[in-house]
Amino acid sequence: MRCSLLLAAMLLAGIAPAASIKGIVKDAKTGEELVGATIMLKEEPTKGAISGLNGSFAISASQSSGVLVCSYLGYRAEEVSFKSPEAGRAEAGVTIRLEPAHVEVDEVVVFGQAAGDAEAGARSVERISPSVMSVVSAKAIELSPDVTVANVIQRVSGVSVERSSSGDGQYAILRGMDKRYSYTLINGVKIPSPDNKNRFVPLDIFPSELLDRLEVTKSLTADMEGDAVGGVVNLAMKDAPARRSATVSVSTGYNALFFSRPFYAFDAGAAAKASPYELYGESYPAKARDFSGNLVRLRAGGAPPAMSAGFSYGDRLLDGRVGVMLAGSYQNTYRGSNSAYYGAATATSDASNLPVLTDKNDRTYSEQHTRYGLHAKLDYRIAPQHRLMWYNAYMDFSEAQVRDNRKTDLSIGYNPEQGDYNLSFDTRFRLNRQSMANSTLKGVHRFGEGAIKLDWSGVYARAFSETPDNTSIHTQSTVRGGAEQLTSVVTLGGADRRWEHNADEDWAGYLNLAWTPFAVEADEPAAGVDSRPALQLSAGAMYRDKQRSNFFNQYDFRPYDESKPEGSRNNLIEGVDWSDYSEIKFMVFTPHGAVGNPLNYDASERIAAGYGQVRWRVGADNRPSLHLTAGVRAEATEQGYYLKHAIAGVPNSGSQRYVDYLPSVNLKYSPAGNRCIRASYYKSINRPGFFEIVPYRILNEDFTEAGNPDLKHTVAHNAELRYEYFPRPSEQLMAGLFYKRLENPIEYGMLVQGQGTFYMPTNFGNATNYGLELDVTKYFYAFGVKANYTFTQSQITTTKLLSYNNPDPAAAAGADGSPLLLVKNVAQTRPLNGQSRHVANATLLYKGARSGWDAQLALSYTGERLYAVSRYVDNDIWQSGYLQLDAAMEKKFKSGVSLFAKATNLLNTPMLRYIKKQNAANERVEGYESYRGNTTVRCDYYGQAMQLGARYRF
Repeated sequence: MRCSLLLAAMLLAGIAPAASIKGIVKDAKTGEELVGATIMLKEEPTKGAISGLNGSFAISASQSSGVLVCSYLGYRAEEVSFKSPEAGRAEAGVTIRLEPAHVEVDEVVVFGQAAGDAEAGARSVERISPSVMSVVSAKAIELSPDVTVANVIQRVSGVSVERSSSGDGQYAILRGMDKRYSYTLINGVKIPSPDNKNRFVPLDIFPSELLDRLEVTKSLTADMEGDAVGGVVNLAMKDAPARRSATVSVSTGYNALFFSRPFYAFDAGAAAKASPYELYGESYPAKARDFSGNLVRLRAGGAPPAMSAGFSYGDRLLDGRVGVMLAGSYQNTYRGSNSAYYGAATATSDASNLPVLTDKNDRTYSEQHTRYGLHAKLDYRIAPQHRLMWYNAYMDFSEAQVRDNRKTDLSIGYNPEQGDYNLSFDTRFRLNRQSMANSTLKGVHRFGEGAIKLDWSGVYARAFSETPDNTSIHTQSTVRGGAEQLTSVVTLGGADRRWEHNADEDWAGYLNLAWTPFAVEADEPAAGVDSRPALQLSAGAMYRDKQRSNFFNQYDFRPYDESKPEGSRNNLIEGVDWSDYSEIKFMVFTPHGAVGNPLNYDASERIAAGYGQVRWRVGADNRPSLHLTAGVRAEATEQGYYLKHAIAGVPNSGSQRYVDYLPSVNLKYSPAGNRCIRASYYKSINRPGFFEIVPYRILNEDFTEAGNPDLKHTVAHNAELRYEYFPRPSEQLMAGLFYKRLENPIEYGMLVQGQGTFYMPTNFGNATNYGLELDVTKYFYAFGVKANYTFTQSQITTTKLLSYNNPDPAAAAGADGSPLLLVKNVAQTRPLNGQSRHVANATLLYKGARSGWDAQLALSYTGERLYAVSRYVDNDIWQSGYLQLDAAMEKKFKSGVSLFAKATNLLNTPMLRYIKKQNAANERVEGYESYRGNTTVRCDYYGQAMQLGARYRF
């Protein structure tokens, strides 16, 4: 019996589970969980683990005590003793804290990697910021499917994007506020815009791999420029690391759109950089020989491969006194879309105000995008309390686009039952190049043992855009009985060639002075907490001189072949007189071009600003504390324009001057170090666009567009309440409410001036915009989830046109006896342009630290939103909800090599635009499909894009 019991005991001991050693690895200074650290048993080196996404690990071991050895790149190896808990007691975890191998003390402490380039660093920046901020780290950007800043920013809570014709994100819409209501910074300095009319900056010009982090600030402080209602986008470029670092990457890929149709291209090098007017002077009459035919030689090919490459190199020299960072990126990609576009007009034959389809356009876009960026930073520590920094950045983006359009006239001669209709064809060859350059010299100086801080910046920035020799060819044909007839060049307007370029140049200076009269007497703060002084008084000033120049000229052509018999010289038929666009013979119908266009203008803007601000804190972040940041900013604006060519009835120059006082208050109450409640208020403005105040007139087919020199700038009052919880350094839970009230918002609408009615920018009373945001990040060992949701509601009332029957029975009637229609202006309430009620993002992350695999699946949803405001009641154009699914994965090897793959737009969701009315008469259009009972006006498919590449870290 005793032998049996002994044998049973031995068997139970043999099958008893091994001890489980669990723990977490953290940065000893910041408290950040370290992902991918190696942990092993010193006594049994074959047993070990790799820390997961939340820094945790688990090791199965037979021993109840021993020593763990932990190592991680950039940190000193650490040995930690462990002991398994006794039977009946709760299991205790082991915390391993690693010290960085290299430490640099500065304005922001850098430990082996930049402060915001890891997830915990990004969360720390959000937590200690005096204002409401969202941050995307460089690591998150690197592992994401996104290759441009515009696509990265759509993952941020409260942000949606306006897309280009290729489906890529281009402009950011923050909290439902149109792109005009935000501004963009590079390293905290405002940059100019390459747009020829406005001041907003296209974010697709910036390669995402040059960033250290992306910051979106949603509440302003007095030391920030005040012309942001939606928010501020700051591109924090790569900074010098604490130790030498180098990275090289290369990738290739395809766009699936061109697997099923050709990619059309042209010789962009044949585009003349300057027009005959610019080359030979105002009096020179241009001739056909002055224009190259090689530009319009159309080429069709298969799916071309994309190519991308990037590098970065950083180091610290002279015992850490000099920091150097160089980074570059090159991307050559091929994008496009298949589009069905319907021209729509508001019915004027009756009082229904229903949309009537006037034409159907089947379009294909083929675009070659070439994007490169260079970033360089040099910082020099003159003395322990004196430092100089020099930032330089250059971004260049060019787009060679072929747009091929087949237009079916739905009004004249359209009889689908008989197979009769008229066709026209338009092929556009367009090369657009945008560039931005920024150079900033900054100094930071401390005096009196750091009690006084003085920093200054001198900035030069330039944005440039050119669209040279933008050429369109126009041909026409007819279909009778379902058979297409001969195609000929349009007689009155067979081609046009246009030159546009503009430059925006800024010189700016910044000066800030901060005084810290005393600091909190406290023990060494806990890792990663805010240790700023209890009281800081600051003041500063800024001055910017902006000069903008715009040029426009267009030449119109008509077909003409003098070798043909008289009377048929302008009747040039495809297959008879020409087979390629380059073979068409033209005469110049406007030999001097159209330099009288109002787009030939210069603009200037001078802004002088000053502020005073106080920061005050009671308590510290590791115990209950209250933070107050309050101040007032004054901004004086002088904005003007000058028309280069006289336009009858229009003053050649004009200007606006005004001063704004912009108070701001940001409160943060922290009941504990990892949670806080924020409340903020700030007043901000939005200035008119450069072209909006030019008193131009542009005659369109059914209305006249006009500028408004009396346009006022917008003033906004903004308030926010937000709760933030950071359960771990890399995790967060945020919930917030926001409210905005806009005085004199700038929107486009119908306005009566004198005897005419014009479609023009104007101030429409007041508008409101409010909503809520939710943002969650959570990690479960190898898996992680990021999700955010934003609800936004806005309201503005503008004037619209309404057709109605003449109520006077004695009034004259039409030929059919029906009453004559009258048109009047009426008020209509609608959301702000570009505002979507629902915006959501969800990302599933996986990190196999031991295997070296990283993967993520990212879903982005932008709900229905107002796309374009119509001049007529209930005829606005809306954009349907858009769902995008992207994926990325990466495999790391111990050699420093990584292989990665990215895929975007996996669902190939169509982008639909429509009018929220349906006209039964539109159903007769062949191939037309309404959208949920609405009138469809556009449907775009962009195709999936795939990328494969390799990265090597030295």
